[in-house]
Amino acid sequence: MKKSYKLLLAALSPIWMFPAQAQMNPKVKLQEALKLIQDNYVDPVQDEKLVDVAIKAMVSDLDPHSSYISREDAEAMNQSMSGSFAGIGITFAMISDSTFVTAVNPDGPALKAGLRQGDRIVGIDSQSIVGKGLKNQQVMMMLRGEKGKEVSLQIMREGSADPLLVKVMREQIADLSIRSSYMVNKEIGYISLGIFSGSTRREIDTALKTLKAQGMKKLILDLQGNGGGYVQSAIGVADEFLPKESLVFYSVGHDGGKDHYATGGFGQFMTGDLVVLIDESTASSSEIVTGSLQDWDRAVIIGRRSFGKGLMQKPVVMTDGSVLQLTGARYYTPSGRSIQKPYVKGKADYFDDFNRRLASGELKEPGHFNFPDSLKFSTLTNKKTVYGGGGIMPDRFVPIDTNVYSAWMNTLMNSGIATKAGFNYVQHHRDALLKKYPEFAAFNSGYQVEDALLDQILEQASGHFKGMPGKSDLAARRSLKVEIKADMASLLYTGRDYMLQVRNGANEAFLTAVEVLQDSSQYNRLLKGNGGKGPQKKKSK
Repeated sequence: MKKSYKLLLAALSPIWMFPAQAQMNPKVKLQEALKLIQDNYVDPVQDEKLVDVAIKAMVSDLDPHSSYISREDAEAMNQSMSGSFAGIGITFAMISDSTFVTAVNPDGPALKAGLRQGDRIVGIDSQSIVGKGLKNQQVMMMLRGEKGKEVSLQIMREGSADPLLVKVMREQIADLSIRSSYMVNKEIGYISLGIFSGSTRREIDTALKTLKAQGMKKLILDLQGNGGGYVQSAIGVADEFLPKESLVFYSVGHDGGKDHYATGGFGQFMTGDLVVLIDESTASSSEIVTGSLQDWDRAVIIGRRSFGKGLMQKPVVMTDGSVLQLTGARYYTPSGRSIQKPYVKGKADYFDDFNRRLASGELKEPGHFNFPDSLKFSTLTNKKTVYGGGGIMPDRFVPIDTNVYSAWMNTLMNSGIATKAGFNYVQHHRDALLKKYPEFAAFNSGYQVEDALLDQILEQASGHFKGMPGKSDLAARRSLKVEIKADMASLLYTGRDYMLQVRNGANEAFLTAVEVLQDSSQYNRLLKGNGGKGPQKKKSK
């Protein structure tokens, strides 16, 4: 053993005593490292995989938002951002290894072919999908395909003993960026944007025309949870609300040059009271829109401080189709604010900001976040004080619902326990529910989730997970009832708006927006910077 140890030590010692050499050209060094690995590593290596890993590591060291996207992922991302795909127009859920249709697009091919909410898909193109352990993504790819090509579905329907064969012709399906659009009352309209995609400007233009035709005089633009998207689409949305040649933002690149981006004057809602809803997940293009509307004193901003992403990524396509998504510039709002939050402590610390905000109390009550005077700016019309350096601060603060964002709620909803219970309830009571509530409005105002169903869900969840609320926790029960009712609404009624309408009925930011828009004096005070419960400034030293 002693002799073997000496031989091993001798074999390793040249590595420890390798002589120092002159510095190498970094490009040559990278190529040499790859060649040495190829020639000396004990196992065969996949060159493309190794290079992908190296590029990802290089890019991740730049800033939190620069990234490397492989060829396959780039193709999938381009499809999702294009605003359309070839499919059949349904939403489905995987429940106990079964695939159930939870929603059917009102103008899609599935509805024309006779597919219904509640149908259980057991086969696709003669291939069984039951008991296969398939993931959502796998089923989705089987349903999607070439436009104009038929897909055969074997389905089980309540009341039918044998499978039914439904043939659906795939069509171009709009993957809409508007989550919901409806009239709140006779004067107030509501639009929720989930992402800024290639179709966003066209969608919001259509939605505004429709709402105006229904009598809209005031609008709530909901950007809560909107993580951004195409910058061009953000400019298009801002153009809907600002006069011609209004600056939306300007960017500063690595050479110090400035590029200015302004409106074209083609909007549908340039006058009329406007409220924008934001929260801690409102980021990037959403902050561009929010910042421009706040700086021009065009809208009252309600909610919580936004994410704080003021870096613009430029996609650089490599020869093989992979993409380097590189930060090429910083953007600034019309008043000159950079809203990018610091990232000197690394990516993990940067994206842990939500937990810090929650722990500090910032998300629960105003006054917990301080801006130095050096970050103070003035809006362009009313000269209201606003701040840069870490997101957009709202004009009116609304606290977070700690139950909705709690660990227990996240665990419960992701487990499928609540979804399955609500789905089964609707399946067994669909006819009775639709007879009593033939229209969504009646369901929304009249239906209450039964306590027995809630008890069943909480009891089952407590048996599987720690930290679940007790049956006597009234606040938790209220929040869970909203989520279950929202799911039920989407299962009972055809359309995109119903789930969010149920949630809005219990969303304090939404309810505050309605209150502000119904009180013109309060709206004008907030627009001018009075009474918004905003940030407490911190004196510079």
